[in-house]
Amino acid sequence: MSKFPIHTKPFGIHAILVEWPNEVMHAILEDILQFQEYLSQKLDPNQWEFVPAYNSLTLIQRDEQIEFDTFKAQLLEWYSEKEAVKPRQKYLWRLPVCYDLDFGIDLPEIAERLQIPIPKIIALHAENIYTIYGIGFLPGFMYLGGLAEVLEVPRRATPRLKVVKGAVGMAGKQTGIYPQESPGGWNIIGNCSIPIFDANQNPPSFVTVGDQIQFYPISRAEYNLHKIEGEVGIYKIEKIKLNA
Repeated sequence: MSKFPIHTKPFGIHAILVEWPNEVMHAILEDILQFQEYLSQKLDPNQWEFVPAYNSLTLIQRDEQIEFDTFKAQLLEWYSEKEAVKPRQKYLWRLPVCYDLDFGIDLPEIAERLQIPIPKIIALHAENIYTIYGIGFLPGFMYLGGLAEVLEVPRRATPRLKVVKGAVGMAGKQTGIYPQESPGGWNIIGNCSIPIFDANQNPPSFVTVGDQIQFYPISRAEYNLHKIEGEVGIYKIEKIKLNA
């Protein structure tokens, strides 16, 4: 796997930020994840937390203050060794979305703006496979890269004070799902019928950075059925192994 020029800097007294080139690139994300996997073998997981996203990896020491200069040198040495580690198993998750206009409240405005019929917008959104480049903003909120260029629309000028749980939105080059009700400024095109984040589960989110997502359209009746199945815990999410 290729190496990239990386830079490190303190992120408070208990964390260090490792940065890759400022580009959204699959190869960079894979390099970050491989380095994270290597570090998880070198550092005690009970003492350290790793947060990968786009072109950075944040390392958090839960208890002790980090001696930056010493640890920076060790990190750079480890980075040069990381090819020895086997990549983490990744999955493609297929998630159902109802694009009914009761849910896809911004679809008419997007269709007018892009001069693309609503059925075509839905088809384009559902046919792509998206990579999870980061999880944040809300617990379980996935930042998904890979949106078709013809579907790119800016964030709403005025964010909504309330976006419902499960709302599927688009903004710029990204798409994602609101795992819980919250304010938000993305353009809403549908709703995912199954829970994305559950604090009572371990782990609370079934996806990780580097996994992939593909949406598939469902009817309103299927949506209602999935909601019931999800609430009682019998809905089975479709997942496909991506690598051995």
